[in-house]
Amino acid sequence: MENGKILKQMNYRLKKISGDASFREFYRLKKNNKTSIIVFARKEQYKNLIVYSFVNKILNSYNILSPKLIKNYYKDNIIEITDFGDKSFYDYIKNKKNKFKDYKKLIELIIKLQKIKLKKKYYFSGKKIRFTKYSLNHLHKESDLFFDWHLKYYSKNLKLSKIKRILRTELNNIYKKLNFKNNCFTHRDFHASNVMMMKKKLSLIDSQDAIIGNPLYDVASLIDDVRIKIPKNLQDTLLKYYIQKSKFKSKDQSYFKNDFDILSVQRNLKILGIFTRLHKRDKKANYLKYLPYTWSLIERRMKNPIFNKLNALFKKHLPLKKLKKSRI
Repeated sequence: MENGKILKQMNYRLKKISGDASFREFYRLKKNNKTSIIVFARKEQYKNLIVYSFVNKILNSYNILSPKLIKNYYKDNIIEITDFGDKSFYDYIKNKKNKFKDYKKLIELIIKLQKIKLKKKYYFSGKKIRFTKYSLNHLHKESDLFFDWHLKYYSKNLKLSKIKRILRTELNNIYKKLNFKNNCFTHRDFHASNVMMMKKKLSLIDSQDAIIGNPLYDVASLIDDVRIKIPKNLQDTLLKYYIQKSKFKSKDQSYFKNDFDILSVQRNLKILGIFTRLHKRDKKANYLKYLPYTWSLIERRMKNPIFNKLNALFKKHLPLKKLKKSRI
């Protein structure tokens, strides 16, 4: 580990633990029969260390359990935070038959997040922190990863610039049909593996990408989680539960379903790009196993008539049978 001098000076035992899709490394630090987590950021230190520490501080102030900053070594790209153990909600739920009771708690956690009132700007550790809004540009920047990585490596003979222009134009039309405004705290990566279970308490991690967004974004991220296959009837039930409990109301409940479907497709196009990039650029081939199910989620949500034209364009311009097998 780089910058290891500080850690060696602690004279405690360090054990490396599994990481995530980021450039961070995680270590469990044991001292006096207590443990904490050491986070070392190889890149994007401002976001992965300073912003992450501050977002966790906000969450804890709203009684949403998140890692607390124990000590910072920002100059050395290291922070020490609370240890919530190794058991994620994914580990807890994956083999349970009746999942609704437990998933309800995560829907309620999203609703609790959406009650957070953010200021325009903050100052933390001498740095200015702003929470931007999910704009059309943000949505496109993310779904562009589908064209720039996934299509690039799975269909090398395509005229990518032309196809990207055609499909991006229709995606733009669809994104403009989002009903709810970008006006609530959005975790941006809310799924079963980013919720930890410690003595049956839920704690939220990986919050450094938080943004002000559409209330259905985190709901889509949870229900259409590419890492765990939730039965369709449970997916539908969870969305209905969110609509019932949400502080956001609409005379026409189809607006919830339309926004959910649009954001699910947008997010999963992004995931196809990110997971392909993780394989090709970062040599993390284990993410390839999620690609076929990601495609099946996109296909399911694109049954909504709002995607009729995009469906036609996909069939005309993309080798869908090859793409849905998703193997490089």
